[in-house]
Amino acid sequence: MAAGAESPRFEGFADKEARFFKALARNQRREWFAAHRTEYEEGWLTPMRALLAEARERLDAAVPDHPLGEPKVFRIHRDVRFSRDKAPYKTHIGGYVPIDGLGQGPSTPIIVYLHVGATELFAASGHYMMLPEQLSRFRSAVADEERGRALTAILQPLVRAGFAVGSYEQLTRVPRGFAPDHQRADLLRRKGLTVSFPAPPRARLASRAFLDWLVRGARRTVPLVEWLAATLE
Repeated sequence: MAAGAESPRFEGFADKEARFFKALARNQRREWFAAHRTEYEEGWLTPMRALLAEARERLDAAVPDHPLGEPKVFRIHRDVRFSRDKAPYKTHIGGYVPIDGLGQGPSTPIIVYLHVGATELFAASGHYMMLPEQLSRFRSAVADEERGRALTAILQPLVRAGFAVGSYEQLTRVPRGFAPDHQRADLLRRKGLTVSFPAPPRARLASRAFLDWLVRGARRTVPLVEWLAATLE
């Protein structure tokens, strides 16, 4: 971008039904994608970049203890090296705003993740996939009486507000070294910790109002993201 040029403003995605991704699901051919690349870039990629950039700017002051990193948008191309499904393209777009300096990709806490497709639409915050050392620190913090109670106090109002607690993977039993009947056994069994936002308003997807909704939801999760980030310091 030229010096002094303003960043693009988010005005909504191409349409609320995500018709491009419906068509892409039916046309998993490189020739078709090449012919429709502009539709993808102008209707989905550029708006996603603008949305995450504005969300980062609005959320920066709300996360006082940890700087936010540069937004990331995932590639549309699938990694098919080890998959039986050789379809070359994803039928959605996804991106996130991470906490800076605490990992890469899914191994870092994120203030907001957004996933948009024709059949899937969701947003979330948290730490999706913890590396072994991160997981060890997380479990120690959960087991600690003060830190563990603080986490429970953060999660309870989010659940009451319609956020759903999740994780990349969950053990069937409490890991070794912790009491099987620990009062926070559910958290100790998790290999990550995220909260998915209440159902996103698909009707707002093609308007600037979607940015307001996303930022409001992310602000609600700041105490959780700060708690998670603090366990990695």
